[in-house]
Amino acid sequence: MVDSFQSRLEIKRVQGSCSKLLFVVNEPYFFVSHRLPLALGAKQAGYEIHVAAPNENVWAPEDFETRPFFDDLGISFHEISLSRRGMNVAEEILTLRSMFQLYRRLRPDIVHHITPKAVLYGGLIARIIGVPASVLAFPGLGHYFATQNVKARLIRMMLARGYSLAAGHPNSWAIIQNPDDALTLKNLGVTRHGRTTITRGSGVSLISFSDSELPDGPPLVVLPARMIWEKGVGEFVEVARRLKRSGCEVRFALVGNTHASNPRAVPERSLQAWHEEGVIEWWGRRDDMPRVLSAAHIVCLPSVYGEGIPKVLMEAAACGRAIVTYDVPGCRETVIDGVSGHLVPAGDNELLAEYISKLVTDRTLCRRMGREGRRLAEAEFGIENIVDQTLKVYRNLMRTDEKVSRLART
Repeated sequence: MVDSFQSRLEIKRVQGSCSKLLFVVNEPYFFVSHRLPLALGAKQAGYEIHVAAPNENVWAPEDFETRPFFDDLGISFHEISLSRRGMNVAEEILTLRSMFQLYRRLRPDIVHHITPKAVLYGGLIARIIGVPASVLAFPGLGHYFATQNVKARLIRMMLARGYSLAAGHPNSWAIIQNPDDALTLKNLGVTRHGRTTITRGSGVSLISFSDSELPDGPPLVVLPARMIWEKGVGEFVEVARRLKRSGCEVRFALVGNTHASNPRAVPERSLQAWHEEGVIEWWGRRDDMPRVLSAAHIVCLPSVYGEGIPKVLMEAAACGRAIVTYDVPGCRETVIDGVSGHLVPAGDNELLAEYISKLVTDRTLCRRMGREGRRLAEAEFGIENIVDQTLKVYRNLMRTDEKVSRLART
């Protein structure tokens, strides 16, 4: 995968190369699955690449070894303390100290902050110590922006204030994945200066995820995601029960793993019970997603998680699969409603079941929608486009820093 991407990418080498580019993220494997092509593209463009993250991989394959993986690619890995969630005061102080020390020691030219805590803490530290350029990347606004209870609203207010302070860096740029999130952040005063780029998620390889004909046999509907409730696992199971009770000949599969440390994770005992009951199949974690999607007829993601743009829905479109998903920010960016799939009002499981039933019983419609999804993916989701857009952000930031430096010298 790495070699094939590098051979296809055509990037002009950066003038005055070897600028240090540091990525900060809360899990190494998330970086590998969602940002590695960007790092390789930037490396090919002449940047010296560094990645900082805790050396803990919740969602990685068992055989994944962080440091050897990055060493083989010529990327420097720096272990820092950065918890994925929670607000233990001692742990957060340790996080701030380790990030501060890394920034002071490494002296990066650009820091690309990914995920909420990296954006919040890293953005503030970059501003305080004067890192030349800071990128604040929002891969979705997450649980607290999608939930309306009192606790979520309070945390949302604090996050908005913190993001605004981080975005006060004089040479910063925000990368946001969908227009709804862009408007939310603008209204909260986070992106006042207008230096914002909206990208179509993290992109997808249109070669690895290729269009294919629908397989023979009973129709298969898959929900590929981390097994957390906000991804719509419960709604998916409810729809499976409803359609199977109606006599519809269809298979439903949940594809993804769960993790006991996440308080919102679907318990493994529930997944096993549904599997044994026969209402759904639980396939667990799969590292061969092109094969999984090629085996499916329909991809369903009734998510209310606060997505940026779900990578798996872009992959589904690239594979020519009809999509049924909730009409919420991020998810709606992957579907032309009624053309490449269906958008369903969040929580309307009756309509969700109706649309799936219609696609299951009309193979011609299912395939036609899948082909339209492939066209959409080719036009908007290709990984090369995302890399080009992000490298343009880096160039703009570097030019601004050079201009400021010249003015300071005069």
